Amino acid sequence: MARYLVVAHRTAKSPALAAKLKELLAEDPEASFTLLVPAVPPPGWVYEEEALRKQAEREAKAAKGLLETQGIPIAEAKPGDVSPLLALEEELAAHPGAYRAIVLATLPPGLSRWLRLDVHTRAERFGLPVVHVIAHP
Repeated sequence: MARYLVVAHRTAKSPALAAKLKELLAEDPEASFTLLVPAVPPPGWVYEEEALRKQAEREAKAAKGLLETQGIPIAEAKPGDVSPLLALEEELAAHPGAYRAIVLATLPPGLSRWLRLDVHTRAERFGLPVVHVIAHP
């Protein structure tokens, strides 16, 4: 049974992400997924950290519910740090060896802050395969 770390925010409820997770399930029907939703700061980077965390929690819970209605087993859905790379690092450090791969869902080029930050490439430094899904919110 493989466990995948799914990292998404605005794309967490996208059909493209659901399709990729179903594809992984077809390869391994026992696969499970942990959904990590990094907090997204508002424009200008002036924000209340607790409010962002609560918003990310709500997003994670809503996405978990939607994905589960499509038959995708989400073992856990949780908020993460504002930095998607720091959120990844913290989750992987808390659960060493737990994940087979990282599934990273981003908005398309031109819209995605994560792509501008090169998160999809930089995530490879954690030593796991990175499955990049480009999705629309």
